[in-house]
Amino acid sequence: MSEFPPGELAIGLMSGTSLDGVDGVLARFDAGGRAEVLAHVALPMPDALRAELLALNRPGGENELHRAALASNALADLYAEAVAALPRGAKVVGAHGQTVRHRPELGYTLQLLNGARLAERCGLDVVADLRSRDVAAGGQGAPLVPAFHRAQFGRAGADVAVLNLGGMANLSLLPSKGVTRGFDTGPGNVLLDLWYQRCQGASYDAGGAWAAQGQMLPDLLDRLLSEPWLALPPPKSTGRDLFDAPWLEARLRRGLSAVDVQATLSEFSARTVAEALIAHMPAASELIVCGGGAYNSDLLRRLERLLPACTLLSSDVRGLPPLQVEAAAFAWLAQRFVQALPGNLPEVTGAAGLRRLGALYPA
Repeated sequence: MSEFPPGELAIGLMSGTSLDGVDGVLARFDAGGRAEVLAHVALPMPDALRAELLALNRPGGENELHRAALASNALADLYAEAVAALPRGAKVVGAHGQTVRHRPELGYTLQLLNGARLAERCGLDVVADLRSRDVAAGGQGAPLVPAFHRAQFGRAGADVAVLNLGGMANLSLLPSKGVTRGFDTGPGNVLLDLWYQRCQGASYDAGGAWAAQGQMLPDLLDRLLSEPWLALPPPKSTGRDLFDAPWLEARLRRGLSAVDVQATLSEFSARTVAEALIAHMPAASELIVCGGGAYNSDLLRRLERLLPACTLLSSDVRGLPPLQVEAAAFAWLAQRFVQALPGNLPEVTGAAGLRRLGALYPA
């Protein structure tokens, strides 16, 4: 991929499937596209907006178009708060938006965000809707981060994998020789958070402490692992359109211990990641973990047990804290757009070719 202008600054904004908040970074890129994060801000997702975005993830409901427009406005305002909290100096903002539908097999993906409102509020060029062009070219529109992961974490002479443990989990495979690959592996935190909220009334199981108290249920694990999507070959991506509360409820049985279900969901997330890595890059010497799940000690212990020949590292050890990686990736994608460079990798998404990603809302 072509060189970046040295020293250019960009802002990246990310709100992921977990819906816990917005991460924003001000990043500087070297000529090879490696990011140096100069500042980071994290804003919590307001409860009302989180509830509305979750509701809009499900089909049905009254006056959905009106509600989606208002949610897009509210998210733009929250993003603008994040931009205002960062130092000045950037000329462009790469903004992910909030995914409420992801159906690339039907030719669309939908991330809510009023990009025009965000540009008006922050006075900067905004590059948004970063997935749709790849989908229009026959791709999955996800994951988009493997090219950035290559620039940030790739190492000569080493087969390295990067695991983003957000609501969904995705792998980037960075072999010492050969092409970069990447794909979603299935749920990361989404089912863990859903079950914990239902049973414990809090937003997430900090450190996986509750899951660590339970016993894995083999029969339930088998039912979870029988999901046909898991057996599909890459390129592939997924989201709440598949892995949601009804999906989980259809696989539960009466009388199961709640804490044992949580332990089994943790094992399920770990097992799907480990099996995908072993199948597609068995010689990986290092697995760099980022995203909120990088702080789930129980989940990481399960991964270490399943991947004894692979060293697990926090992305922090490689120079970028776990909660900054995805936001930095969208700053990187915005810079690619500004330079009229492609942002996707067809070998990752399955698109017909390299494409410039995003739609510009000028300041």
